[in-house]
Amino acid sequence: MVFSLSDLGWSSHFAAQHAVDASLNPYRISAVHRDRLIGLSPEGEVPLTTPNQSTGDFAVGDWVLADEHGRIQRLLERRSLLQRRAAGTNAKSQLIAANVDVLFIVSSCNADFNLPRLERYLALAHQAGCYPVIVLTKADTCKDVADYSSRAESLAPFITVLSVNALDAADIQHLLSWCPTGQTGALVGSSGVGKTTLANGMTGQSNTTAGIREDDARGRHTTTSRALIKMRNGGWLIDTPGMRALRLLNAEEGVDEVFSEVIDLARACRFSDCQHLSEPGCAIQAAITAGELDAARLDRWRKLRREELHNSESVAQARARDKAFGKMVRSVMLDKKAQKRI
Repeated sequence: MVFSLSDLGWSSHFAAQHAVDASLNPYRISAVHRDRLIGLSPEGEVPLTTPNQSTGDFAVGDWVLADEHGRIQRLLERRSLLQRRAAGTNAKSQLIAANVDVLFIVSSCNADFNLPRLERYLALAHQAGCYPVIVLTKADTCKDVADYSSRAESLAPFITVLSVNALDAADIQHLLSWCPTGQTGALVGSSGVGKTTLANGMTGQSNTTAGIREDDARGRHTTTSRALIKMRNGGWLIDTPGMRALRLLNAEEGVDEVFSEVIDLARACRFSDCQHLSEPGCAIQAAITAGELDAARLDRWRKLRREELHNSESVAQARARDKAFGKMVRSVMLDKKAQKRI
């Protein structure tokens, strides 16, 4: 199948950067492996190597410039970047996807539905620069879809919430309309919410799905890696493995955007350093007393702000340690070379 650069998501944002190195060839990263990357161009798929960087520095959806031998010479500035703090105890960031236009945040109309988790994904979308769309699956098996939809809609005044049956062609077509030709969407959500079924419907692929536990509606991982896949309508889709835990990273602005009503109230507090507990003139506590703000919403905002600060500081500290260690190693090597010359 032949694509133009525009079909692949190329825009003036990337063209301006390419003009500086016009002799190099542009590719869009469609898959990331340990030892190589797969790039898409109008000529098709091409294996790419990273002479001076780890493949972990690249994300599916990135645009790169490579020479005639497939060696990447430059990573183009991204329009959006989804990232999180990596799972485990290591203080590292993990790239999820790049240059995503629409983030489909998938939950389901059952025990998996979780407002705090949706708030995390919304913060991720806002920080990355993606347009968030909440997709509630399994609508065909739920007796009160409106209740789930209204709770999701309560998270923001103009949030888009779509209730779908992932096997219904009309519902799939509605989803596709949010991501037309040349645009890129990404699916995020827990395992078992129906992301693979949605991806199959949107792309025409036939990946197998896994069952879910009846007690908590949680599922097993079906998608184990990320890939850029052509959708039926000409857009592109990045399906991501299910994330049981989403640890935000450098997402303070995204968190505040999700909780904008809390931030607006805080500006009206009598004291600029108000902790929103029992201080006189606290606009947030007044709103809670008046029933205009849910106390649980305030608690979730506090929790996300604390967690985001901790994660971001930990990663920054780890990077500082790595940088200091690198300087020490280089200093020792230079001393050894100097001694050999003596």
